[in-house]
Amino acid sequence: MTSPKSPLLPAAHPSAWLGVMGGGQLGRMFAQAAQSMGYQVAVLEPADACPAGQVAQRLINAGYADAAGLDALAAQCLAVTTEFENVPADSLSRLARQVFVAPNAHGVSVAQDRIAEKRFFVDCAAKSGVLPAPHKVIASPADIDAIDDDLLPGILKTVRMGYDGKGQVRVRSRDEVRAAFDGMGQVSCLLEKMLPLAYEVSVLTARGADGEAVVYPIAENVHRDGVLFTTTVPGVNVTAACAALAQQAAQAMVAELGYVGVLCIEFFVLADGSLVVNEMAPRPHNSGHYTMDACVTSQFAQQVRAMARLPLGDVRQHSPAVMLNLLGDVWFNDDDDTAREPAWDQVLALPGACLHLYGKDDARRGRKMGHLTFIAPTLEQAQQQLRAACDILGIAP
Repeated sequence: MTSPKSPLLPAAHPSAWLGVMGGGQLGRMFAQAAQSMGYQVAVLEPADACPAGQVAQRLINAGYADAAGLDALAAQCLAVTTEFENVPADSLSRLARQVFVAPNAHGVSVAQDRIAEKRFFVDCAAKSGVLPAPHKVIASPADIDAIDDDLLPGILKTVRMGYDGKGQVRVRSRDEVRAAFDGMGQVSCLLEKMLPLAYEVSVLTARGADGEAVVYPIAENVHRDGVLFTTTVPGVNVTAACAALAQQAAQAMVAELGYVGVLCIEFFVLADGSLVVNEMAPRPHNSGHYTMDACVTSQFAQQVRAMARLPLGDVRQHSPAVMLNLLGDVWFNDDDDTAREPAWDQVLALPGACLHLYGKDDARRGRKMGHLTFIAPTLEQAQQQLRAACDILGIAP
């Protein structure tokens, strides 16, 4: 086995394999970045047809906890990463007995459990300088009776498996908390106080096995129906002081975790300008897709570098950028359930348009199908082209 401190140098050689747990679009873009650097890629994914499997050299069809599949991945690869946070931490631990794994089971286990994540944020506050929103664990009906009045109104979130607005309900009273808790099957939840939010930012950082870390420019995000709608970099509302605090906090957290790989941390900026940490994702992130077209090193190339123990790449942004999530809705007219191909020729005629589709054949409303990034000499020009694209695609800007 290669030493964890030894770099896996890119090579056009049959043994230069990297592995990824998960076959979604993040795995697909990871594979493409790894292949451009000379590696071959194996994907472990239970689904036969998946975006990453379309481009990887090998697809291992197995569940994420399947021992034989995990052993096959470990035998093939020199290092393994994950493309989503809900891969079992025990599977990463099993892989780590045979190959280098980044991020490791500990970092992933913290991010996939809201209680552990909030505890980590609180414990790290002395170093990071930021705290999460006030919150309370709701594990039983008795916990609802003990809710402090100051926590309401709030958002009730399942402790595990929530993403893109799923597993979350806004609540204004104890009765609404009870109804939401029952509706979620009385699984363990976290009640978070709703705060006066001005806007949201995300910080993309990466840390190598040698402890060196880099942090990308701050991204300002807009959500619709709990799903990321646009990311703007540089953010129009982000002050230099806010950006510095968020970047410093992210650097402190990634170091405290002993994390290796790409980590995205989301923060809320409140109406008074203060910063609150929301959640983190132990992988490349939707809000970091702009780096593929606007930065020297994309978040996926950075993921490859970190897991291969290579020097981390330059994170400079060379062009202002605006990223638009493309959901399956743009394949449909409002009053028609028959899918048709969007007018990509018109979109790509716009200056600075960079289209990324994820290889998903079945367009469904609400499903992430791709993203579109506009880069331009000025942010105003990029925003203008994004508005034009929204008009072409029938998306309310």
